[in-house]
Amino acid sequence: MTKTISLLLLVLLAACSQNSPPSLQPALDTIASQSLLGEIKTLSSDEFEGRKPGSPGEEKSIAYMQSQFQQIGLKPGNPNGTFLQDVPLAGITSKPEADLSVKGKKLGLEYKKNYIAVSSRYLPETDVKNSSIVFVGYGVVAPEYGWDDYKDVDVKGKTILMLVNDPQIPDPHDPAKLDGQMFKGRAMTYYGRWTYKYEIASEKGAAAAIIVHETKTAGYPFEVVSGSWGGENFGIQRPDNNMSRVPVEGWMTYDKVNELCRMAGLDLVKLKTDALKKDFKPVTLPGAAASFKIENTLRKIDSHNVLAKLEGSDPAHKDEYVIYTAHWDHLGKDPTLTGDQIFNGAADNASGSAGLLEIARAYAKLSPAPKRSILFLSVTAEEQGLLGSEYYAENPLYPLNKTLADINMDGLNTWGKTKDMILIGLGYTTLDDIATAVL
Repeated sequence: MTKTISLLLLVLLAACSQNSPPSLQPALDTIASQSLLGEIKTLSSDEFEGRKPGSPGEEKSIAYMQSQFQQIGLKPGNPNGTFLQDVPLAGITSKPEADLSVKGKKLGLEYKKNYIAVSSRYLPETDVKNSSIVFVGYGVVAPEYGWDDYKDVDVKGKTILMLVNDPQIPDPHDPAKLDGQMFKGRAMTYYGRWTYKYEIASEKGAAAAIIVHETKTAGYPFEVVSGSWGGENFGIQRPDNNMSRVPVEGWMTYDKVNELCRMAGLDLVKLKTDALKKDFKPVTLPGAAASFKIENTLRKIDSHNVLAKLEGSDPAHKDEYVIYTAHWDHLGKDPTLTGDQIFNGAADNASGSAGLLEIARAYAKLSPAPKRSILFLSVTAEEQGLLGSEYYAENPLYPLNKTLADINMDGLNTWGKTKDMILIGLGYTTLDDIATAVL
C-alpha cells in the first residue's frame, strides 16, 4: 500500500512542483502501513455502521474525516470557512412487483435473486402496464463512432433490454483483441456506464430500462447489484423530483433474459453477436409484455462531502487546483439479515479514505508546498451512483476551468508490491505522460 500511495504522490508532484522540487523524503516518511491500517480499522469498524449516507454512520464518518484534516493542519476546503459541502439527497426504498410474459406465459422472477427494479422518481408509486419489450443491444447512441442502437425504432412507452458495458468490438486484424478505434478498445467509455444507459433510456422516453447483467463483462457478480440496489437508493434532490427519469430502472441476470428470449423464439447469443455490428437494429420480442408496480418509501437527506485545502505556494498559480478524491460511504447495514448485518467496507472504501488522509499528511510536510493548491475531497454516496462527485461537479466550490486534475482512489492495492499501474481513462489527459515518466 505504501508504494501505491508514494507513486500517486510522485505523479502529482511531478505535475505541480516548483522548478526546484521540494525534498520528498519528509513527506514519504509520513506514509506508514500501520497508520493506514489503523484508519481502515476505524472507518470499517462496526461503530461506523457501514457508513451509509443519512445514517448515524454518516455522522461518525464525516466527523472523523473532518477531525483528521484538522489535526493535519489543513484549511477548511469550503470557501465559507467549513470542511463540509452540503449534498441534498433523496432517499428512495423501492418495493417492486414485476410481471414479464410471452403470449400470456409468465417468466418466473425472484426479486434480488435474478432481477432488481427501482424507480428513481420521487413518487410513492410508479406503474408500467403491458409495455412491449425491445432488445436494444448496448443501448448506445455514439455519433463519433457512427453508432446508434435505437435506429428506426421508437421505444417510447416500452421496456428495453440493454447489454452491460460498451460494445465489445473485435479487432478486424486480430479477433482475439478489441478494436482500439471503437469505444477505446479495452477501456470503458461513459457509454458503458449504467448511469448512461438509464440516461439515454430517459431521453428516448422508455417506460422501463433493464440492464442484462453478466458477471464477466460487468466485472462483479449479480450479488453486488442486488446488494447495492436492493435497499434504500439515493439521488440528488432535483426540482422536478426526477420526473425526467425513466420510470423503472432495473437489472436482470443473463440467464433470465436468455429464458425470456427463448420463450419469444429468439436466441440471446445471436442477438448479442448482432449487437456488435453498426447496422444492428432493435428487436421487439414477439408477444412479450412487461408490467411493473413499484411502491416507494421516500425521505429527504442532508448528506455531506468533506473537503480540506492545502494552499499553493506560488502566488501566480495558487488559484489552480489539483484534487484527490475518495468516497467515505459504503452500504450501511441490513436489519433483515441474521447474524452480521453490517457491510463494513474495509477495502471499499475505508482503504481509499485512509489513503486520502495519508496523502494529505504527506503534502502537509512539504516545504515549500506545491505551487498549486491541493484539495482533498471525501465524497458521499458513491455507492448510489457517484452522487457526491456529481454534485461537486455541478456545484464546484472552485472553478472547474482552474481545476487541473482529479486523482480518485476507490480502494487501495491491498495485495502487496506491484510493478504495474492501471489508468482508467487512458488516453484522455496528459497525466498519462507524467505517470509513464514516473514509472
